[in-house]
Amino acid sequence: MVQKDMLALGRRRSVIREIFEYGRKRKVEIGAENVFDFSLGNPSIPAPPQVTETLSRLLQNTDPATLHAYTSAPGDPQVRQSVANYVKDTFGFAASPALIYMTAGAAASLTVTLTALVGPGDEVVVLAPFFPEYTVFIERTGATVRPILCREEDFQVDPTALSHAITPNTRAIIINSPNNPTGAVLSLESVKAIAAILTEKETAFGHPIYLISDEPYRELTYGGVEVPYLPLYYPDTVVCYSFSKSLSLPGERIGYILVSPTATDAADVFDAVCGAGRALGFVCAPSLFQHMVKDCIGLVADITAYDRNRRRLLEILTDCGFDVVKPDGAFYLFMRSLEPDAVAFCERAREQELLLVPSDDFGMPGFVRIAYCVSFEQIERSEEAFRRLADSYQGGH
Repeated sequence: MVQKDMLALGRRRSVIREIFEYGRKRKVEIGAENVFDFSLGNPSIPAPPQVTETLSRLLQNTDPATLHAYTSAPGDPQVRQSVANYVKDTFGFAASPALIYMTAGAAASLTVTLTALVGPGDEVVVLAPFFPEYTVFIERTGATVRPILCREEDFQVDPTALSHAITPNTRAIIINSPNNPTGAVLSLESVKAIAAILTEKETAFGHPIYLISDEPYRELTYGGVEVPYLPLYYPDTVVCYSFSKSLSLPGERIGYILVSPTATDAADVFDAVCGAGRALGFVCAPSLFQHMVKDCIGLVADITAYDRNRRRLLEILTDCGFDVVKPDGAFYLFMRSLEPDAVAFCERAREQELLLVPSDDFGMPGFVRIAYCVSFEQIERSEEAFRRLADSYQGGH
């Protein structure tokens, strides 16, 4: 007999994947150029050339028995040292290689970290809108998801709502900046407010509340916007990082967990991370790509194409009369639906071959997510479709 909860989860794809699969089918039916698929956050720009060069060199000049061998369970020591060096050089934060655990991407980082830190009866605060898989990752541990809404005008944290959401059962909070699905970047003011509230609650409740910083989009920002490095502002921080977006390698699944040396019981937290990785089978992240990271850490794919897409799409949507908050990072744009039911709005958008993702599973109904990591030509071609969608609501129809 299979586990019924896993059976249900396996039979119900995420809403993003459902729309993506519909789009694949539709492209076969009417031609890819006639479908405006904005569903999946799949990087559309190439990796930096140094990545290909490094992989080629490793494959040609390294003994295969060594290159493809198991590393230490938490990762190759030299790779972990390179991550620690990069963090110190870039953010001025003294990370320890002994507290870094290499993983198969951000999803593995999050599931391992949550398994290490929370369990039945615990609560994990998430800032809505949030990546829908957080719910899956948290509930698998037996913990409860406790969402709070960010301010709709700028998607910054609401300090009062955050303070009220934290209870004696709160063991962690997940922060995602730049954010999926809004593209918002938490300001330094917001970060300091979060740190102050968590510090106050830790004192009041007598136990640590760990801040889990989910950072697959850290380097994807525009117009000089900076992303505060959370361990500098709150001691009890665990960073979950992925190279999927910065190096444009989403299918290779490589990232890391960094436990702040300033965290309460940091060594125990790291050992629990190692235990969770063992229990979940996430030991020895892909060896070839670990070695690539050692030489390519700090590189970023050329994101000028995303910025061009962002600016053009904002222009189109604003001109059509849609309500959008300008995104400062990632490659997503959050747009208010023209009716309260975002699912119905997305169904009407499909009539124009526009594939948008309703916001309900992101924890903030009434919006849609548009992933603009697509070709510039698709954005240009979509203008008339967006205009027809907006016009279809004129006069209440």
